[in-house]
Amino acid sequence: MRAYARELAFQVIFEKLFVSNKDIDEEFFVSLKKEEDKTFAMEIINNYLAHKDDIEQIIKSHLIGYEIDRVYRVDLALISEAICEIIYLKTPVKIIINEVINLAKKYSTEKSGKFINGVLSSIVKDLKLN
Repeated sequence: MRAYARELAFQVIFEKLFVSNKDIDEEFFVSLKKEEDKTFAMEIINNYLAHKDDIEQIIKSHLIGYEIDRVYRVDLALISEAICEIIYLKTPVKIIINEVINLAKKYSTEKSGKFINGVLSSIVKDLKLN
């Protein structure tokens, strides 16, 4: 169920890209049966909220030929979610990249997986996180 908890966290991060001042509705996580999955999803979200500016700077500095405002919001949310897990939750890089690429296949464009993989690989390499 971690994958589903991650997916719900991504959805909240995506929403926060548009409406940052809206409170997180605990009912949104009712489908997560295990308390540890709810905790995991909230850890991702809380780390995103606490480090949003830093995460945005990391992403900006690794976009080649793109401005952050031109990146699909779904892709931006997925990259942000992955950075939260890699840096703050210490999720293994290979696991999180695989998971967000699967989410990209579900929620974004055909080319998004390759784009996300490229950005995240650049970040991981540059920050020596692998």
